[in-house]
Amino acid sequence: MNRGTREGQGNRTSTVLGRRLGGELHALRTAAGKTQLQAARELSATATKIVKMESGWVPMRDPDIRVLCEFYGVTDGEVVAGLLALARLDRDRRKAKGWWQQVPSVGNLAEYVAMEDVATRIRTWQLALVPGLLQTADYIRALGVSSDSWTHPDEIEEMVATRTKRQARLWGDKPLEFHAVIWEAALRQEIGGRDVMRAQLDHLVAMAELPNVHVQVLPFRVGANHGVSGAFNLVSFAEPGAVDVGYSEGIASMVWVEGAEGSRLFTQAFDRVSRMSLAPHDSVKLIEAIGKGFQA
Repeated sequence: MNRGTREGQGNRTSTVLGRRLGGELHALRTAAGKTQLQAARELSATATKIVKMESGWVPMRDPDIRVLCEFYGVTDGEVVAGLLALARLDRDRRKAKGWWQQVPSVGNLAEYVAMEDVATRIRTWQLALVPGLLQTADYIRALGVSSDSWTHPDEIEEMVATRTKRQARLWGDKPLEFHAVIWEAALRQEIGGRDVMRAQLDHLVAMAELPNVHVQVLPFRVGANHGVSGAFNLVSFAEPGAVDVGYSEGIASMVWVEGAEGSRLFTQAFDRVSRMSLAPHDSVKLIEAIGKGFQA
C-alpha cells in the first residue's frame, strides 16, 4: 500500500502502475535469489536503474522486462505477458497529454484522473456524498463553497468545470462502466439547500437510466455493515492481467492499493455492500421518494 499520489524525482515520476509493476519485478527477483547488482549487469546498466525500476520511477522497456524475466527464471508466458501489458499501460499513461495536466485545481488528483481516463470500469462506494461523476454543477459548487480548500469564486468555478468535464467519460462510443453504491445518508444530507438536493436526486435518477451506469442505495434499515469504515473507488482496465487499483481519500492523505491481494480485498468489500443494497430499480424508487421530501 502506498500513500500519496505522484512523487517527483528530477524529471521522473513514480506512478501507481509503475510502482505496481516494479513491485512485481522485485518479488520475482527476490524469489530467484538475485541481487539488484546482478540484475543490473544483465541489462548492462547500473544498480541505480534497477532501484528506480522497482520503485516505479521510470517507464520500463519491453526488452528489459523480458531479459529480467529470463534471468529470474520466469517461464510462465502469461506472467510475462501480464508484466508487458502493465508496462505498456503505464507508458501510455505517462505519455498522455490529458487536459487535466493543464488544470491547477486537479492538483493531487492528477494521477487518479489519468487512470480514470483510461479505465474501462469504476466501482465506487460512497457514504456521505453523491459520487463525483454523478454530481450536478450546483452540488459541486456547494461542496466548493463549504470547503477550506477553495477561497476564491474563480477557483470554485474551475473545480466545477473540471469535475463536469470528467463526467464526459460516461458518454461517447466507449463509455466508462460505472457502478455506484451509495449509503442513504448521502442522499438525505442537505448539500446546497433543498432546491440543489432535489435537482441532484433528479439527476441521479436520470443518470441511472444510462445502460453503463448502475446505481444502488444501501438503506438505513440494513444497520451495521462492512462499508462504514470508509468510502473508496476501484478502478479497472481492459488489458489482460491488469490488476484493479483501489483508491481511498482521507483528510490528510490519499491511499492507493496496488497489489493483487489489496485489489481482492477491495473487490470483496464492494461486493458485500452491493449485495446488502437495494436492487437498481428499488434504489431509484427510494431516490425518487427522498427527492420528493425536498420539495417546497
